[in-house]
Amino acid sequence: MPLTPLDIHNKEFNKGFRGYDEDEVNEFLDQVIKDYEIIIREKKELEEKMSELNSRLGHFTNIEETLNKSIVIAQEAGEEVRRNALKEAKLIVKEAEKNADRIINESLSKARKIALEIEELKKQSKVFRTRFKMLIEAQLDMLTTDDWDHLLEYELDSTELKSAAREEEDSLA
Repeated sequence: MPLTPLDIHNKEFNKGFRGYDEDEVNEFLDQVIKDYEIIIREKKELEEKMSELNSRLGHFTNIEETLNKSIVIAQEAGEEVRRNALKEAKLIVKEAEKNADRIINESLSKARKIALEIEELKKQSKVFRTRFKMLIEAQLDMLTTDDWDHLLEYELDSTELKSAAREEEDSLA
């Protein structure tokens, strides 16, 4: 156990023959006591300061640990977000590719239908053109026949005209 200032103060020395000067020794001991008290006080202050600093160090160590954990959690969350974004992007790309394929297939199908319709219309127009040509040729043939000349020579008398007009009126009524 270390000495206290009181131990130093109460220390009694035996007096011997031709010993030290008692006043000098007491004066020196008083100086040692004062210095020892100062050292003890400083030691106590330093211990208190060290305790406070250790407490603060523990607090900052806790903050550091918390920050490190937060950083790890943030990194994991960021990685998870990145993975989810990549998955979602892949799904969007796949969906877009499917839609593009569907649109292309629908367009090709419509193009085929239109091409078939065009071919059908071409056939119909050829048929129509041929029939129309045949009709016009038939009409031309009728115009060029001698029957027209014969009709112009044919004469109706007035009684035939009146009876034809009456028949027409009867049929209209």
